Amino acid sequence: MIFKNMKKLLLCLSVFAIVACKDEAPKDYVTLSGKIENKSSDSLFIYQGRTFSKTIKVNEDGTFTDTLKVAPGMYGVYDGNESTSLYLKNGYDLNLTLNTKEFDESIKFSGEGAEANNYLVEKALMQENLIEPSIFDLEEADFNAKVVELENEMNTFLDKNATALDSTLLANEKMQISQFKPGITGAYKQQQARAAQFASYIGKPSPNFDFENVKGGKTALTDLKGKYVYIDVWATWCGPCIREIPDLKKLEKDFHDKNIQFVSVSVDDGRGFKGDVAAAKEGWKKMIAEKELGGIQVISDNGWKSDFVQGFKINGIPRFILIDPAGNVVNADAPRPSSPKLREVLNNLENI
Repeated sequence: MIFKNMKKLLLCLSVFAIVACKDEAPKDYVTLSGKIENKSSDSLFIYQGRTFSKTIKVNEDGTFTDTLKVAPGMYGVYDGNESTSLYLKNGYDLNLTLNTKEFDESIKFSGEGAEANNYLVEKALMQENLIEPSIFDLEEADFNAKVVELENEMNTFLDKNATALDSTLLANEKMQISQFKPGITGAYKQQQARAAQFASYIGKPSPNFDFENVKGGKTALTDLKGKYVYIDVWATWCGPCIREIPDLKKLEKDFHDKNIQFVSVSVDDGRGFKGDVAAAKEGWKKMIAEKELGGIQVISDNGWKSDFVQGFKINGIPRFILIDPAGNVVNADAPRPSSPKLREVLNNLENI
């Protein structure tokens, strides 16, 4: 009787050991699931440069779930309109929620791997507010001092969160901070070179446009002669463009009784809408309504290839241009709305 009971006990222990081993075996994949409110498309695109990509189906109710086999590292996730960063490694079981109407501010992670990814969300928001575009308007000595200050703030933020990161991600974050100073300094020098490049436009007639107006009909640049014209070249999928909108709206309000017209030229040509130009145009109209955009809102007749865009050698956005009442170029690469330098420039214009 004792022997039989012992056999049963050993059998039970053996089964338990097998189950326990199975439970403890690490997953060789990532589980990524979640829900998107106000989804932009029917899929999510996960990518890492050219080495990895996977499309995940998003259901009608915004839910999604899938598995991915990955090498540990940074990945991008694109919802058809905006993108953000992920840190993935096999064994993670991540749940992602977001609302596309407040994309960056609404992203939340839970589950295995959430700490590292919530850190990335917080870092992106911190850096978005930390680095003002007007830094490129500073004189060189002031710029260099500001870079040191920013580098110190980034190191402080990383030190505060270091315990939530594994060694691979921590090493990656330290490397990024070490690359910040040479990277932004290089961008500063390029900005100075751009100013020299576009100096040849000053005082010359601006390339014209005659684009569809969101309110109906068309608007040409020549229709606006007699006024200064501040032009914002943008697109609905461009994060830096959208971040300038609150400052642009405030600028329009503060200068509403001045001799200046604010014009926004969209280069939306299908990006984020699977190349569908008509859908992109509807998305443009929708964003204008939702964000209550003012000024004159027009859309380029041929995206990036229109004569106006090509004439100003625009290959990156946002781009801002200032035209005088005679239709001549004041600045082909004007300060952006968030830059204090722009108000200084506008306030010093003659007969504004």
